Amino acid sequence: RGQLVESGGGSVQAGGSLRLACAASGLSYRNMCMGWFRQAPGKEREGVAALGRDKSLLYLDSVKGRFTISRDNAKGTLYLQMNSLKPEDTAMYYCAADQRPLCWYFDRLSQHEYQTWGQGTQVTVSS
Repeated sequence: RGQLVESGGGSVQAGGSLRLACAASGLSYRNMCMGWFRQAPGKEREGVAALGRDKSLLYLDSVKGRFTISRDNAKGTLYLQMNSLKPEDTAMYYCAADQRPLCWYFDRLSQHEYQTWGQGTQVTVSS
């Protein structure tokens, strides 16, 4: 059975950086769509970054210019580089995968378009 495993979370001060990684196993990595999501206590899960059609990069407005999503197909790993972190970035971060054919045509920042989720990694940013 396929799974996703996130790593790289931690506690940093505002202005710091973290790099999250999501390793995929047992999944058809090259053909699936992937994205990063986060959920803070008491809030809805929101899409943070994803790869869109034509390999475009999609970002939540509040992280544009600070976060960068990338993937290494050879390693089967998705990354999220997070710079200039702010306290409001504090949340549990999840990676997710959508293995449907033509997945690129769906809303890649919508949690409802993904079927496989990792267990999450906590990011805490202090002021």
